[in-house]
Amino acid sequence: METVTITRERMALDLLLWRRFGGAGRALIASTLTLNPGLAALGPVLPLGAVVTLPEPPIEASQRSRKVLSLFGDA
Repeated sequence: METVTITRERMALDLLLWRRFGGAGRALIASTLTLNPGLAALGPVLPLGAVVTLPEPPIEASQRSRKVLSLFGDA
């Protein structure tokens, strides 16, 4: 599991998860709150210096591949 320290102002938990995991981060809000007792009591905006333990990424998010598209045909 990864631990993150909040270093930016106005950082919300859902924004933190979106920046780390992309769209799959939305599904991790509940598990993140479970891993971090008392995090919800800090309010909707996480204070500077708050330490957040992130859950493991969903399998589909960590193993996602993108198809490469070439403008010049197959190389």
